[in-house]
Amino acid sequence: MRPLEGTVVLEFCQFLSGPSAGLRLADLGARVIKIERPDTGDLCRQLYIGNLDYNGESALFQTINRNKESYSADLKHPGQLQGIKRLIGQADVLIENFRPGTMEKLGLDYESVKSINPRIVYASVTGYGKEGPWRDKPGQDLLVQSLSGLVWLNGDSDQPPLPFGLAVADMLAGAHLVQGILACLVRRGRSGEGGLVEVSLLESLLDFQFEVFTTYLNDGGRPPQRSSINGAHAYLGAPYGIYETQDGYIALAMGSVLKLGELLGCRELSAFADPKEWFARRDEIKTILAAHLRSRPTREWLALLESADYWCSDVLTWEQLTEHEAFKALDMLQVTRASGGTAFKTTCCPIRMNGIRLKSPKGAPRVGEDSRKIAAEFGFTPS
Repeated sequence: MRPLEGTVVLEFCQFLSGPSAGLRLADLGARVIKIERPDTGDLCRQLYIGNLDYNGESALFQTINRNKESYSADLKHPGQLQGIKRLIGQADVLIENFRPGTMEKLGLDYESVKSINPRIVYASVTGYGKEGPWRDKPGQDLLVQSLSGLVWLNGDSDQPPLPFGLAVADMLAGAHLVQGILACLVRRGRSGEGGLVEVSLLESLLDFQFEVFTTYLNDGGRPPQRSSINGAHAYLGAPYGIYETQDGYIALAMGSVLKLGELLGCRELSAFADPKEWFARRDEIKTILAAHLRSRPTREWLALLESADYWCSDVLTWEQLTEHEAFKALDMLQVTRASGGTAFKTTCCPIRMNGIRLKSPKGAPRVGEDSRKIAAEFGFTPS
């Protein structure tokens, strides 16, 4: 039995942050019901990445909405809204990620929902919080990355601000929302009290940077200084970074520059005996390393370093990764099927419970696919 079995979650969400939270709760056993507008549904159904299509809809939607049900309703229609309130009265969790004020206009804000169901855990994601001058800005991942300062930590010093190649703000906010939901459910189990959980994309990205942002706050406000070569972490010294080899790349993490020079047979590194120089003169060190590492294949460097337990790794493509026995041992892939759909290969929940991998073959639902079944089960007739 999965830990959240018997928990009913209503997901008033679109795009990525809220649905990613719903996905994780579904993986953990919750029954997640997406509340979608008729016909079009979640706008993510038509948000394509790589132009990949699955049965006429975005493959991204399939990825992030597997193992859910769909109930379609026009929330501006009084009769249909009444049905939604019947669902709310029997739900455990409500998730929403609309712009601030949207749920209030519909009469589905926290205080209104709490009056229907005092035990409910109401979870909300915004872009920048519900107050302040950025309150109504679009909560879009790239925009939030750009405002958060994160883009000044990536790449080399001569490069422009560089965003992550992932919707990292959305995914982190979704994960933080799940943490808050689970904490509230634990408290409710003891006291019977529901609660309001709020996160924002911006706050999640600030928390993501807590290590280096705290350094900035306590270091006289000095901005991050990216390496001019092989940048990987703006606040770490040499050799930290990814280096080209004769036939590929090698990643080097934290470690002694002197020991590295000995292992690699790079005598020039013996000049950097003071560990403080490994940050202050990191670009000089990295320049020497970069030239030296191009002289031999990756596997030869790895053999020298790994045998001495020096922190390093190969740099794999997805093709190389998925063919590797280490990846296969993780059992991180699964195949899902939407109703009437073809097979769809995707990842599964990264959490194991009692040694068991949490998988589900149920694909993402069509808009309103489960409306009649849900209405009958919850004791009302859809308008």
